Amino acid sequence: MIPAGPVPAEQVDLDVPVRDGRIRVRIYRPHGSGPFPLYLFIHGGGWCTGTVEERDGRCRAIAAGARCVVASVDYRLAPENAFPTPVEDCYSALEWLVDHADRLDLDAARVAVGGESAGGNLAAALCLMSRDRGGPSIVYQWLDVPALDLTLSQPSFRDVPDGYLLDSAAIEEFLDCYLADRTMATDPYASPLLAPDLSGLPPAWIMSAEFDKLRDDGRAYAAALEAAGVPATYRMLSGHVHLTFAFTRLLPSAADYERAAIAALARGFER
Repeated sequence: MIPAGPVPAEQVDLDVPVRDGRIRVRIYRPHGSGPFPLYLFIHGGGWCTGTVEERDGRCRAIAAGARCVVASVDYRLAPENAFPTPVEDCYSALEWLVDHADRLDLDAARVAVGGESAGGNLAAALCLMSRDRGGPSIVYQWLDVPALDLTLSQPSFRDVPDGYLLDSAAIEEFLDCYLADRTMATDPYASPLLAPDLSGLPPAWIMSAEFDKLRDDGRAYAAALEAAGVPATYRMLSGHVHLTFAFTRLLPSAADYERAAIAALARGFER
């Protein structure tokens, strides 16, 4: 259901320093000569499961299709490493990569971030964090089926019934793992949709699935970004549930979506 993806010119794991430790960052380098733009990819899994291996195929496809270096972050997982450790790990990885751009043959002026589900949450939070701290400049964000309001206040959490892969009990369990205290859900780095100021963020590509309890998180965030003067492209995959966009060998609509999103990323690097 999920293809292995084209073979990159180089695929290597780096050991990157973060606060209080080190993490793995997997690099996918396209064929040809650089310097290449950088796409920092953040996997999903409810902040408490998942590894870089699970999305090898997609990262390879992105590297080839968008002609960029993809850096997939193996951030530390909850509950042992609860909020804000995962997003801090991603920020540290981004800083390290940009600081070593010459060594890695990267174009530090063309940096994008993105992720899926919980990874989309972390990518959106990373954009806020980098803006607030005067960190690396990010030119584009790509968020697939993101969780952006951890107070679970969006209508789709109630309106989409259980039984479509991601149900309310699973979401509650993930949040209990990620947030040591559920009152932390109002922190903008936990719930980017609740940030009081979204101005100055990078242009966004956001996708939701029709039958996903997180559907309206993405829809509302796209609208909020536009209201703050940030260009946002919103796509909803009709007939899809939370993660079926990944089934590109099985579902033509998923394959079409991935091609469109990768093409949009390539354009995003040229803004």
